[in-house]
Amino acid sequence: MTYAFLQQYWWFLVSLLGALLVFLMFVQGANSMIFSLGWNAESRRLIVNSTGRKWEFTFTTLVTFGGAFFASFPLFYSTSFGGAYWLWMIILFSFVLQAVSYEFQHKLGNILGAKTFQWLLVLNGLLGPLLLGGAVATFFTGSNFIVDKMSLTDGMQPVISRWANASHGLDALLNVWNVIFGLAVFFLARILGGLYIINNVADENIRSRASVQMLGNTACFLGCFLSFLVHVLFKDGYAYDPETGIIFMEPMKYLHNLLQMWPLLILFAVGVVLLLYAIIRTVRSKTYIKGIWPAGVGVVLVVLSLLLCAGWNNTAYYPSNVDIQYSLTIANSCSSEFTLRTMAVVSLLIPFVLAYIFYAWRAIDSKKLTQKEIEEGEAY
Repeated sequence: MTYAFLQQYWWFLVSLLGALLVFLMFVQGANSMIFSLGWNAESRRLIVNSTGRKWEFTFTTLVTFGGAFFASFPLFYSTSFGGAYWLWMIILFSFVLQAVSYEFQHKLGNILGAKTFQWLLVLNGLLGPLLLGGAVATFFTGSNFIVDKMSLTDGMQPVISRWANASHGLDALLNVWNVIFGLAVFFLARILGGLYIINNVADENIRSRASVQMLGNTACFLGCFLSFLVHVLFKDGYAYDPETGIIFMEPMKYLHNLLQMWPLLILFAVGVVLLLYAIIRTVRSKTYIKGIWPAGVGVVLVVLSLLLCAGWNNTAYYPSNVDIQYSLTIANSCSSEFTLRTMAVVSLLIPFVLAYIFYAWRAIDSKKLTQKEIEEGEAY
């Protein structure tokens, strides 16, 4: 395994974790619809307990995604997580609100009432996908940061990278394309949330409401996602010369990446077909409740292909809008060869972790959630 192969390998693993995270945000999507799917306290509690069975998977994947980035591409971690910290702090704070809301909404002594904590779940369902989508969009639109490795010799402020303005990441929301992609992720999460609730909750009224709302969410998702996709494919992209490391603008770089790495184009197309198939069949058939699985596979394939397109094929995956030469690539921002090689051995345990998640998921979902189970068993 060469150093270049290890860099490509770890970008693939980070991209895979990011794709799984987007799929698992069905928890946020379903929570954003608590009050539109649930018409009374009992039905809302069904939805909360359905997502409550899976919220740890999403949170753990988010933490693992950040940890993998830190270990394999530490310069990105220090630049984005350290420089754009207000954006990431809001995201993390919304997930903390989620955890607190699950645990305390029906605890004795809750003076705020269950509905208050349910609204906090709705807030996480809005902010989580929207801001994470906006953060990922900066892989294509760029961010305002400066990288100066010589600053390590500065005894007063030995910081390699810093943000170029006082917004510390919130300026990403001023770019309309970041917001559009954030909205696309938000509506995608709602689609996945609806498919998950239809599969997991044995209540025909809730299933019917989720199916009806899927049409509007799908229309909004397609509008936002296709607009962003067309913009990205036909815009100038950030390429670099692997020999010199010099970064330059290349017309339609991301379209060229998909065409030159044609397996990614196939993965992207298959993912889109699976997602649309799940949505159409679920809406057309009242008896079909397994749409979350083809949709989930489709979403993972689409997001994986987009993230690989952003980093592979000599592409700067984190462009700097201050100076193009500050942009981060998988070559200039990765860990040492020893670190990547050592972690590559540890990564062989990933299939076992996925197998455990699959086993735990099946054990939790051995039977569909009903109102009777809420009343008789342990519940949020």
